[in-house]
Amino acid sequence: MAEPTASALLHRACQALTGQSDSPRLDAEILLQAACGIDRTTFACDPEKAISSTQARQLLTLVERRRTGEPIAYILGHKEFWSLDLALSQDTLVPRPETEILVQAVLDATPADSPVDIADLGTGSGAIALALASERPLARIVATDSSRRALAQASNNAMRLNLEVTFELGDWLVPLQGQVFDIIVSNPPYVCEGDPALERGPSLFEPPEALFSGPDGLSAIRQICAGASDCLKPGGMLALEHGHDQRSALDELLLGASLGSIAHFNDYAGQARVSTARRVAHSNH
Repeated sequence: MAEPTASALLHRACQALTGQSDSPRLDAEILLQAACGIDRTTFACDPEKAISSTQARQLLTLVERRRTGEPIAYILGHKEFWSLDLALSQDTLVPRPETEILVQAVLDATPADSPVDIADLGTGSGAIALALASERPLARIVATDSSRRALAQASNNAMRLNLEVTFELGDWLVPLQGQVFDIIVSNPPYVCEGDPALERGPSLFEPPEALFSGPDGLSAIRQICAGASDCLKPGGMLALEHGHDQRSALDELLLGASLGSIAHFNDYAGQARVSTARRVAHSNH
């Protein structure tokens, strides 16, 4: 029996993913490269290249995983964020493009040529902390997470990328008591428990504790805001990613926690998704 060709396999993969993926052709191309080592250039030069039956079976296995809604990043075991190639597993969220807005907001508030103390809360794969470390080599960066597995993954990413970050096990600010920072940054869970929008698709494969945060989605943000002033230097900044409909509720939490100079940053759909605030210098904290 003749071995299948790259063209035939790509067509079969596209058909299988149509209706199951928003980008069936792109997904099929990515999985073809992962399973068979054939990138777009190779395919364009030789679309009728014969593929071994072993590689063909491997491709169809990956396609079947994608058909169930599993994110490409989990299937491949890595994802690019801020030009960094991060190893990933289902112990951590897949980094979102929106989170790069959060990173940029912190960089815009951070001098590149002087030391600065930064804390990243709920670091997951280490995406935010490592992006900041890559851009601010003089910074002292501490990253916390309550998941040992997430911290192990973040630590491995830091070692592989040769970036300097200190990792601490614990809930949000708890491991940082007694320390103060110029900037505290976090992409905490902010989805309401039972949100029907997340009952299907990629979110089913992600750790629920990294997505959901109480009935109103604000439990983690509430906890972070309440403790932020104690861990910020006077004038220090808190930067948070949050839900598109949480801006006004977040403003109340920030002001109630002696945090002012609030600024909001929109995502690519024009919705406020990142907010920053500064510790009021005359706060009694």
